[in-house]
Amino acid sequence: MSEFKELIKSFSKSREYVRDFFVYGFKTRDEFGGWSSRTYDNERRRLESWLAGYVRQEYIGRGKTKGKNIYLSIDSNLLNTNPLYRVWKAKSFTDNDIMLHFYILDCLRKSPDQTADAITDRLLEGYGRMFDSQIVRRKCNQYATEGILTKEKRGKEVLYRLSPPFQKLLAAHPGLKNAIKLYQLSSPLGIVGNTIMDTVSFHNDLFRIKHNFFVHTLEDEVLLSILQAMHAHRTVFLNLKSTKSERLLETEGVPLKIFTSTRTGRRYLCLYLPDKKRFTNIRMDAVKSVKTEELYPEYEAIREQLERNKESAWGVSFQNDNRHHSERVKLTLHIDEHSEQYILNRLQREGKGGVIRQTAPDTFTYEAEVFDANEMLPWIRTFIGRILSVESTSPQLAQRFQRDFLTMYHMYFGESC
Repeated sequence: MSEFKELIKSFSKSREYVRDFFVYGFKTRDEFGGWSSRTYDNERRRLESWLAGYVRQEYIGRGKTKGKNIYLSIDSNLLNTNPLYRVWKAKSFTDNDIMLHFYILDCLRKSPDQTADAITDRLLEGYGRMFDSQIVRRKCNQYATEGILTKEKRGKEVLYRLSPPFQKLLAAHPGLKNAIKLYQLSSPLGIVGNTIMDTVSFHNDLFRIKHNFFVHTLEDEVLLSILQAMHAHRTVFLNLKSTKSERLLETEGVPLKIFTSTRTGRRYLCLYLPDKKRFTNIRMDAVKSVKTEELYPEYEAIREQLERNKESAWGVSFQNDNRHHSERVKLTLHIDEHSEQYILNRLQREGKGGVIRQTAPDTFTYEAEVFDANEMLPWIRTFIGRILSVESTSPQLAQRFQRDFLTMYHMYFGESC
């Protein structure tokens, strides 16, 4: 039987089960489908090791659901950094990895500007350890890619040296340290800033964010690949896992933009599908892996078309039953024009360019054209008590609104009313 190890080889696996505990928590052991009992136990133990202090548990003994729930409780308002960054720092390594790390850095500290062959010879002379020069070269190239080393070609030789320490850079730019403190807490790929802070041993003592979505860092690995493809104007091949049915899916398209919901914090990848000639949005937490593919010569033209289409998008949906036409929505509200100006202000602020007209005393209409009228339904429901009528070219919108209203009515007043 293999023994339990806290370190991991693949971040993608960690991303899945940390998300399950953090976002979809409050499940008993039996409710985690697709995992064996041993796998569940190992993943739970890793979670408790990485995130001690944030793991909570409660016992449930009601109905068929009985057992211990494990979940994460993290209050962003109280924290100076994202504790989920710890998951990024749990990669496994071999004995050679850890030895070469310190040997190479020490060797280049004493004698900079060395080739991989020269470093290999010095490791044998200075430390009595023999390594294959190809292994040393691969490790040096990896560190050059990560910024730990600087690589320079002189003639036919490739020389390596230590990169300038962050301390000198921070000393030259006094405000940079505060910028890193904010960046690691609030920006995509904030793990970069957090790693810099660990390297130079300073902490965030200035910033807190009241509503912060820490779970985004679990998507940053695929986000980086997508941003690189966008920068290079290339298509991507995506492996997806449905957030509803957990089915594995595949799709290919042109990545154009990352949308973020200001209400839920959820992030979406806007993708153009050349075969279907339309835009679609995919939840970032559904993307398992990204493969960058060929150049897309019409990238700029498609991005300009997206910018035009955004004007008619209520949320992230660019399709409806008609697929090629927008849908009209007309909302008639009763608003006291003397004492409820704040409602009109809200319509103006949240209406995304819709037209507001007064049609009678204390009666106003709001009209808009959007790609998918059904996306407006949660917003429309917030005006219940003032709504006189809801009209739309989308029959589904009126049907869903009536169904939801009747469900709420029976919930409060009972079937006999």
